[in-house]
Amino acid sequence: MTDSPEAALGWTPELDAIWSAGGRIGRPGRVMRLDRGWSTVRQSIAAEPLRVRNIGIDVAVGDWVIPSADGEKVESVIDRQSAFVRRASHEGARAEAHTLAANIDVVFLVHGLNSPPNQRRLERELVLAFDSGAQPVVVLSKLDLVDDPAVVANSVATLEAVAFGVPVHAVSGVTHEGLETLRDYASVGRTIALLGASGVGKSTIINALVGDAVQRTNDVRMGDQRGRHTTTAAELVSLPTGGWLLDTPGVRAVSLWLSGQGIERAFADVFDLMDHCRFRNCKHEDEPGCAVLAAIAAGDLAAVRLHSLKRLVAEEAALEEEQRAHVRAGDRRGVHRPRTEGRFG
Repeated sequence: MTDSPEAALGWTPELDAIWSAGGRIGRPGRVMRLDRGWSTVRQSIAAEPLRVRNIGIDVAVGDWVIPSADGEKVESVIDRQSAFVRRASHEGARAEAHTLAANIDVVFLVHGLNSPPNQRRLERELVLAFDSGAQPVVVLSKLDLVDDPAVVANSVATLEAVAFGVPVHAVSGVTHEGLETLRDYASVGRTIALLGASGVGKSTIINALVGDAVQRTNDVRMGDQRGRHTTTAAELVSLPTGGWLLDTPGVRAVSLWLSGQGIERAFADVFDLMDHCRFRNCKHEDEPGCAVLAAIAAGDLAAVRLHSLKRLVAEEAALEEEQRAHVRAGDRRGVHRPRTEGRFG
């Protein structure tokens, strides 16, 4: 089906192989918008979208699904090629995963230049992005609000210090400065997702990329420059480049899900040092021959970087224990063992 209208929606050869191997019946469609209990699904660019119920099925924007024969509900979800997953935010569901977006190629991690650069938040976002299977890109928005180039340069350098090769771009959704660079990531059939706290300018960037005010942006509160009640539902919109863009509602707190290689990739500098510690079970506290502590003492590694890693590993370990408790209580889901286990004794 790679030559069919589905390809214009982001259908890939990998999905084609899954479809062929599974002997599936029906016609796939992509989830374009997700509201409470409902999915808006398109099966081709030309066809009218379907509005179907999500009944007992985990569906995310960007998913490829098979609607039921009567077109009333989602029958099944085709295996995701990538997924942006975090811990569920509602009380009592800490051991449950929440998929923000699926089948994405690039994740824009959006931070506002009008606020001090937040390395700790970016570290968390990088873990999530790497684990999603998509390519992370850091976007510093609201360039038009900063008059001093030195402030911009400092913000870029501060985030590059923990991004380690991940591109960092400063842009303005108002003046469109730097927007061409972002458009280059959205070639035909590719899907872009955005992650960022409320008020960092995601909706303004989307409007500029799409070329139309498809996302509602409210007046900015005086004093803190944050938008009020911007995006309320996740949605996929087409781009003039032929790509697709997924927007998710503002995320104020970035909570981790169990990591595959995300933590190791986001903290590659620290893990590289760990490989040179004298003891395999080094806790990096006061052991002799600790390469991490030696790098901190030499000024080659910031102590806060190690502290941040330990905090995220501890957070993940606590979540792992919560999942074990669910298993003991009768929840038979498997428990993933992250590669970070054993790195701290």
